Amino acid sequence: MARAVTPRRRLINTILAWSIGLLIFFPILWTILTSFKPEGQAIADPPLFLFFDWTLENYAIVQERSNYARYLTNSIIISVGSTLLGILVAVPAAWSMAFVPSKRTKNILMWMLSTKMLPAVGVLYPIYILFIKMSLLDSRLGLVIVIMLINLPIIIWMLYTYFKEIPAPILEAARMDGASLRNEILYVLTPMAIPGIASTILLNIILAWNEAFWTLNLTAAKAGPLTAFIASYSSPEGLFFAKLSAASTMAIAPILILGWFSQKQLVRGLTFGAVK
Repeated sequence: MARAVTPRRRLINTILAWSIGLLIFFPILWTILTSFKPEGQAIADPPLFLFFDWTLENYAIVQERSNYARYLTNSIIISVGSTLLGILVAVPAAWSMAFVPSKRTKNILMWMLSTKMLPAVGVLYPIYILFIKMSLLDSRLGLVIVIMLINLPIIIWMLYTYFKEIPAPILEAARMDGASLRNEILYVLTPMAIPGIASTILLNIILAWNEAFWTLNLTAAKAGPLTAFIASYSSPEGLFFAKLSAASTMAIAPILILGWFSQKQLVRGLTFGAVK
């Protein structure tokens, strides 16, 4: 029998949760505040938290110096494109592993996951050469492909977990009614796994949006996303911390807004099948 949570215990849990949440959010809050400071006050010692000369000058300078809209468009195309392409590949793969497993299925899943442990710099040179040979360097298509491949193990693992929670007899009944493999996946499996698929899409858009290593090494000016936009303000040019904070705030704002409005769907998907 489950023990009742006392008011004191509930209060302690609430304080602990808020403390951890504020601790995690503080670097983001500090970046946002710094973006509104003059350059001199951005590096003041001791740091100025709220009592400083608020200004929008840094945002105006960033807008004049860089084409923010182009970087934003590149980030949207690359993150959404790589995620959707990954879903198209991962759904059939996860379906086969969940409902038609072999003796090596678990080994294959572990092997795919182990590729995430490989240092990215270890394969940078061959991928860079391939991109040059295939004319994919500094292109959106090239980044869509490479980021899709990087996140594909996570997409497959998540979808495999969600698909395993769907009763196999339902799919068998669809086959007995004459459903083809395509119809089984599109009209039976996919609608039942919508929460899991939606959370997988949202999580991988966030991962693709935040990807920095490959975007900085495989792009220049043409296909650079917002991570390249931030990096353009990290070179020494006197006092630049406020401008860098403004650029960072402009880069993270869209994904923060997306995460805020989709948090219920994301939590629902991540806990899909957790309660029996």
